[in-house]
Amino acid sequence: MKFSDIPGHHEAKRRLIEMVQQGRLPHALLISGPVGSGEVMLARAFAQYLHCTGRSATDGDSCGVCPSCRQHESLNHADLHFAYPILKKGTGVTLCEDYSPQWREMLQQDPWMDFRHWPEMLGKANGQPVIYVDEADVLRRKLSMSARTSDLNIAFVWLPERMVPATANSLLKLIEEPEPGSMFIMVSNAPAEILPTVYSRCQRVELRRLSDSEVAAVIGAGLNPADAMAAAHTAEGNVIAARDMLGADSAQRDLDLFMQLMRLAYQRRVGDLKAWGDTVAALGRDNICRFLDYCQRMVRENFILNLGVPDLNYLTADESKFSARFCPFINERNVEGLIKELNDAETDIRGNVSAKIVLFDLAIKVIILLKA
Repeated sequence: MKFSDIPGHHEAKRRLIEMVQQGRLPHALLISGPVGSGEVMLARAFAQYLHCTGRSATDGDSCGVCPSCRQHESLNHADLHFAYPILKKGTGVTLCEDYSPQWREMLQQDPWMDFRHWPEMLGKANGQPVIYVDEADVLRRKLSMSARTSDLNIAFVWLPERMVPATANSLLKLIEEPEPGSMFIMVSNAPAEILPTVYSRCQRVELRRLSDSEVAAVIGAGLNPADAMAAAHTAEGNVIAARDMLGADSAQRDLDLFMQLMRLAYQRRVGDLKAWGDTVAALGRDNICRFLDYCQRMVRENFILNLGVPDLNYLTADESKFSARFCPFINERNVEGLIKELNDAETDIRGNVSAKIVLFDLAIKVIILLKA
């Protein structure tokens, strides 16, 4: 993977390239960024740049064609060692290498690295993967050996915040004083959760969220540009979240359920609203919460549309078609109340309150507020 394959982060790319060109490589580098910002991709591009034998001095990127670059592309470089959160297999020692096929599949299928899918790939959708202490011994052994095809051994650690304390403590000395010709590249979504003694020993490159236009460019292939921009704006720089919003099934489902709620509430069809609540409750807690987030966005967007400033709106084509007639019902008298009730319902759902009761109560309150 090359720097040019990654959208945005121009300042971070410049800093990384200068580290190499000026001979200022740290013993341990921590690249941190929000989920869906391309943080893993940037770390991979930097590792490839370090090993590339034909990197360009003019465009500041790896060549992409030398043997080292091709080995990085196929995830087979002998001097690149991965550590990542895993689940225990039985009672014996379980190492990252035991899940190497799943790791390669994850990197190749989704370079944005949606962690939500990782436990399922490990065989337990509800599991909580961590980096176990045995992995520290493996990294210590690998980095103690001379690099085989380059002059640098790289330990690539995904999500160091998921190291158990024993792992982090075991790696402290190695991170502070690594073997000659070796370095750590760590990639984090939650740097505040990393053991402070590890965090303090790393040179840090912090990534900002991607811009709406950069996210839209990533997800926009074959899409209406307005739909891509609406999803990008709502996702706040998170490519993974933007892709979720454009998922054909979930996106249309959320819009249909929102339209049903508002239409049935306006018509005061209490019995149908009870059935609506049962339908939404069957989606499961996480999907219900995402739907209630979506409802809050739609209320805000319709309020802005009702104010007569469409340039500030980010709605898909289908959402715009509905909102053109619905927006007059969202006004200064009810907008705050609707947002509050939707947010309170989401809080209750996350607190494991009965979804059917919460949603039916929400529907009744929407009836009252729409008539305000």
